[in-house]
Amino acid sequence: MSLLQVKGVHTYYGKIAALKGVDVEVNEGEIVSLIGANGAGKSTLMMTVFGNPRAREGRIIFDGQDITEMTPHEIAWLRIAQSPEGRRIFPRMTVLENLQMGAIVAEPARFDDDLDRMFTLFPRLKERAKQRGGTLSGGEQQMLAIARALMSRPRLLMLDEPSLGLAPLIVKQIFDAIRHLNEQEKLTVFLVEQNAFHALKLAHRGYVMVNGRITMQGTGRELLDRPEVRAAYLEGGRH
Repeated sequence: MSLLQVKGVHTYYGKIAALKGVDVEVNEGEIVSLIGANGAGKSTLMMTVFGNPRAREGRIIFDGQDITEMTPHEIAWLRIAQSPEGRRIFPRMTVLENLQMGAIVAEPARFDDDLDRMFTLFPRLKERAKQRGGTLSGGEQQMLAIARALMSRPRLLMLDEPSLGLAPLIVKQIFDAIRHLNEQEKLTVFLVEQNAFHALKLAHRGYVMVNGRITMQGTGRELLDRPEVRAAYLEGGRH
């Protein structure tokens, strides 16, 4: 069943077209990866789904409901969660306080259980629970950004560049955690990622974006095997 549908979406920054008629679909229980070069419009698509910036043309449908005109606040209450590019944790708050912020739209009675789940998924966060977010390493901040998003018990988790700037071992831990959430909890994940090898290896399906347009789509394996994808995104990129 289709959970998220992006239909013919055009997004602009002023007069500059960032997305030019984008069609993307994410089915319930899938991991879908969107790959492309820096500046292709990947992050813009993710932000447009979350209502900022707004789509100027086209529709965005979540679980059968048109969310194109909704505010980010309203969208969050539908249990769509985003871990944005650059992490954007609250640096002066402790790890625990960051996780409490993520739980605002969830049921309070489930907070302790959800906290235990996050500490099991990312044991490093349990060790750092009382530290301020700004004192964590880059990898720990990325784990915190994902855990904060998961505290809302999302039906759709949107991850923007989770591997950016991280050491290979930390990248593996984060991608293993995403796979675990999908396999064990059937979490639906929409992943924007420059690391095409990791993203397509993880994904059930993938899309390639070039200059604000979707140019290719297929299963993760199909895209990994396409010579043009290998040449553009994978040569020397298996890290």
